[in-house]
Amino acid sequence: MTDPVRVRPLADGDWDAVVTLERDAYTGLGLSEGRAALQSRAAVSPDTCFVVDVGARTAGYVLALPYPPHRYPDLARPEEPPGEPSAVPPGNLHLHDIVVAPGLRRQGLARHLLHHLTGTARARGDQRISLVAVGGTEPFWSARGFVPEPGVVPGDAYGGGAVYMSKPVAAARQTRARPSPSPPAPTLREVS
Repeated sequence: MTDPVRVRPLADGDWDAVVTLERDAYTGLGLSEGRAALQSRAAVSPDTCFVVDVGARTAGYVLALPYPPHRYPDLARPEEPPGEPSAVPPGNLHLHDIVVAPGLRRQGLARHLLHHLTGTARARGDQRISLVAVGGTEPFWSARGFVPEPGVVPGDAYGGGAVYMSKPVAAARQTRARPSPSPPAPTLREVS
């Protein structure tokens, strides 16, 4: 890929592309939600929703919102408008959707989005990121550190075989500061 890759906040002008990507990814699974539901989820937490651009093209997106652990959005209805302050404090960030355009998959774009989202979760003070793996994607998410949560079974709205998974938000890597080379100690001759 020679075009520049950039992850940025989801903007109002991105919705046509996001809706098209979502429809293409989820209609075959019977899970497409439509514009109103997607926009309602992003409205709850606009600071945790992003797109990835490749050159001038919107190549993918991620929608995430704070949700209590072991809970997930009801696909049959939009989210309630956000209140002030947020009804759900930081702690668990639910990755609701992550989609990359079919012709651009397997090029690391989902990894870019997930890395950006993880940094955002860390900055917010979230301890976990959760998701519902659908359409047989559990192995994909397991390879990225997500583990199934026993006893949390998504409703039929997420399709057969859906699995609720989560992973801890790792602390930021500490980079050890290299000691700056100190000047050699002055000799008696240099001091006098």
